[in-house]
Amino acid sequence: MDVHAAARLAAGIAIGIGAIGPGIGIGLVGRGAMESIGRNPEAAGSIQTNMILGMALAEAVAIYALIIAFVLAFTG
Repeated sequence: MDVHAAARLAAGIAIGIGAIGPGIGIGLVGRGAMESIGRNPEAAGSIQTNMILGMALAEAVAIYALIIAFVLAFTG
């Protein structure tokens, strides 16, 4: 296996594994927000704001993994 093939394989693994954690985190944040809104519908506005912030922070980790995958795939 040459260096370019290994770099592309590493890029695929990086984005694959790097997307698992944020995917689970976003699902848990959404689930918790929906349960909270179901229990207290009057607080939906503040819960939704916090939910969006939590999802954005979790998605940032996936974007970092994507950047690492691009660096691995297109350098060297």
